[in-house]
Amino acid sequence: GIEPDDIQNGVEAIKNISGRMQRIDEGQPFLVIVDFAHTPNALEKAIQAARPMVAEQQGKVITVFGSAGKRDIEKRRMMAEISAQYADVTILTAEDPRNEPLENILEMMAAGARTHGAIEGNTLWRIPDRGEAIYFALTLARPEDIILICGKGHEQSMNFDGTEYPWDDREATRTALQAFLHKRPMVDLGL
Repeated sequence: GIEPDDIQNGVEAIKNISGRMQRIDEGQPFLVIVDFAHTPNALEKAIQAARPMVAEQQGKVITVFGSAGKRDIEKRRMMAEISAQYADVTILTAEDPRNEPLENILEMMAAGARTHGAIEGNTLWRIPDRGEAIYFALTLARPEDIILICGKGHEQSMNFDGTEYPWDDREATRTALQAFLHKRPMVDLGL
């Protein structure tokens, strides 16, 4: 029952949805986007949205993401396979491991990425500390590249061993960018 013009005006009034393809700009020479994509389909769509943005400059799409513990195990492999297929660089990291060993989650993911040609130390990295993973992605980026930090988006915590620790990908990314731009090491964000 809503008029199409009203819908159009409403959509045009939206400036940003927190944690959804949200650009983080601290003056860096490349694009950094935080997105909530935490399923195979969502990750694929985020990468596909980024690809045209770098195509003309022959830039790379660099992904940083993880997969939750005590959840859909098959999703882990699938997400890593998608990133290996559609992104240029895949960095696997923590994302709510809960009480599951993070190294096991990362190995399942890495195995999926390797089945689609990812090479550890070249197009695939495992960096358990999410803040360090974000910082590492920054060190790989060139001006024509896009970094997609996926999986947490707007969320405000990360679960390790049943405890919710404060975590915000947007703030972690800003912190990493400030360290990177000032040529300092990444600070420990407490996870």
